[in-house]
Amino acid sequence: MYQVRAKKHLGQHFLKDEAIAKEIAFSLSGEYPNILEIGPGMGVLTKYLFENPALKDIKVVEIDRESVEYLNENFPNLKDKIYSEDFLKMDIEKPYSTPYSIIGNFPYNISSQILFRVFENRDLIPELVGMFQKEVAQRICSKCGTKVYGILSVLLSAYYDLEYLFTVEETAFLPPPKVKSAVIRMKRNEIKKLDCDEKLFITVVKTAFNQRRKMLRQSLKPMGKSMEDIDSELLTKRAEQLTVEQFVYITNGLK
Repeated sequence: MYQVRAKKHLGQHFLKDEAIAKEIAFSLSGEYPNILEIGPGMGVLTKYLFENPALKDIKVVEIDRESVEYLNENFPNLKDKIYSEDFLKMDIEKPYSTPYSIIGNFPYNISSQILFRVFENRDLIPELVGMFQKEVAQRICSKCGTKVYGILSVLLSAYYDLEYLFTVEETAFLPPPKVKSAVIRMKRNEIKKLDCDEKLFITVVKTAFNQRRKMLRQSLKPMGKSMEDIDSELLTKRAEQLTVEQFVYITNGLK
């Protein structure tokens, strides 16, 4: 019960199913063997990371002090490799200055923030394996034209190959959450830079989805830019109907 008490206020549930913990740990490709685990708690996932022969070095970041004490007492191989701080605020190059992978059973209430942080540092974090609320995982991995396709779907798929790996039932946790969970994998694709102004691209995507029920001609009006060079038929579509490539085209067409 120790971890449940320590982690409950963070919106996290204790993963008790050892088989699932091992499956998550072995879902990392090993292509980037330096690993940072976010929110290890009592180390149910951590111990299987050490069993994965493809992984070279493992570090963890944990904001809860009780969990940090537990890890220090029970995981001697984590000596000097535990960061007792908030991943969302820590120096992203603190664990490693070269590309590394991220893994974790992420707290539901900050999972999207974790993904945005990874996206902003995509060249340093080429791979992520994580457990999310199933609804969030489906949204991340959704394709153009679906109702759950959104900002994260577009931004992440522009730079990562996204895979929905498997669903995790409520009974795998203590206490059981009210929703199902799912594990996804993100691996950096070959696109180093989009063929457009990337900052403007991000703004276009966010602006379009902020009014996702409107046609692009209307949803992009707040940007105050001319759309005369953009195909008029494309501007009759809604944000959820556009591919990454079409968002790039629109970005280049804005004046």
